[in-house]
Amino acid sequence: MDKTVKTLSEPFSISEAIKYGFNFFKDNLVTFIKFGIVLLLINVATGMVTSAFKGSQASFIWSLVSWVISMLVQIGSIKIVLELYDKKTLKLSNLYNQHRILLRYLGATILYMVMVIAGFICLIIPGIYLAIKFQFYSFLIVDKNMGVMDSLKNSSAMTEGVKWKLLLFALALGGINILGALCLLVGLLVTIPTSTMATVYVYRKLLK
Repeated sequence: MDKTVKTLSEPFSISEAIKYGFNFFKDNLVTFIKFGIVLLLINVATGMVTSAFKGSQASFIWSLVSWVISMLVQIGSIKIVLELYDKKTLKLSNLYNQHRILLRYLGATILYMVMVIAGFICLIIPGIYLAIKFQFYSFLIVDKNMGVMDSLKNSSAMTEGVKWKLLLFALALGGINILGALCLLVGLLVTIPTSTMATVYVYRKLLK
């Protein structure tokens, strides 16, 4: 079923988005610590199993399993930050119970990557344009339960007229995370959650 998202007449504010992201992280520090610890444990556990299976006949099967786990964690993480934005409590079960949209998420991700890579091959600029144009497809699949083509179509509609601002926003977040990495990587514990919630803020601002 075709689903259309309408956008706001005024663009978002980059400074307000970043300010919101930082304040949200600061006000929900304990929640992000819990979330971060669980993600770390998942990565450590999958890494240990990968090392254990390395060189064995089961390594290929486990690589597929770990890939599915990684995709589910990505989807679940999006679900979690969207719900946190909506003032809902942290539900870690979202990290594994979003399997119903896995195939849609995978299909849209593959299509998005193919378009962006093809765009980068064509003198880079088209790749940047397409990356910005369709960047919210994953949020729309998780948040609005959209299909592959609807998520790309509506992301295109949402970014209409604000692509330059979204590019500046991405550069600003990139700069913030570089600064975080320069602080002995510890700064990333602050800048990554800040960037994530700032992105959710922009996503919701571009939705009516």
